[in-house]
Amino acid sequence: MFLSVAVPADILEQTGLDFAGVLLLCGAAALAGFVRGFSGFGSALIYIPLAASVLPPIWVLITLTVMDMLGPLPTVPRALRDGTPRQVLALGAVAALFLLPGLWLLDIVGQDGFRWLVSGVCFATVGLLLAGWRWRGGLGPGVIGVSGALSGFLGGVTGLSGPPVILTYMAAPLPVAVIRANILVYLVLWDVILLTVLALQGQLQVAPLALGALLILPYLTANLVGARLFDPKREGPYRAAAYVIIATVALTTLPIWSLP
Repeated sequence: MFLSVAVPADILEQTGLDFAGVLLLCGAAALAGFVRGFSGFGSALIYIPLAASVLPPIWVLITLTVMDMLGPLPTVPRALRDGTPRQVLALGAVAALFLLPGLWLLDIVGQDGFRWLVSGVCFATVGLLLAGWRWRGGLGPGVIGVSGALSGFLGGVTGLSGPPVILTYMAAPLPVAVIRANILVYLVLWDVILLTVLALQGQLQVAPLALGALLILPYLTANLVGARLFDPKREGPYRAAAYVIIATVALTTLPIWSLP
């Protein structure tokens, strides 16, 4: 009953999903929001592998972007004050250039290829975060250029634009407030870039936009629950739990499990 009110029946029919499929997406959104709430990251790393098992790749990107872009908006003004907006803008400009070849490759790899790539990026991200790599140098134009290029390309072909930028800032010798602010602003900027490019390409359809709107409620609700449960004194265990959940989702959604 709720689904028929939130998403008109004709639009729901266009998705090709049954009730179980929509329920899986709502569960994926809730889990992603919950982990994001208590760890501060990981929503795309959890949602994309799960959603890719029932949605076409481009729909995965659209539903994630719609679902994820509204929540952080109230915190953007403070993040702009705490962070370095010009640097983030430079990252976004480079990422926008490399988004196009990423989207081109997305059309080629197909559903299973998309799922393999997503799982691979999830495993690599968890591994690099666990390694705790750091460097003493600053974020010069070269570092910003490489990070933005990787983010744009991976964002186009897998929807996972965040890991290169998150890893770059977490490895940099910067105050925590600046790191969090820049990552938050960048991810909001990326959502705007991606939706704009997809709109210009004529790839935005009503069905995935409606699905993304439907997922906002479970995502934000679970995000608030996760944030309420977060205890700053136990940040380590929370991050460890997030790593385990991300790795488990990546492993259990590998295409190999669906092969005959």
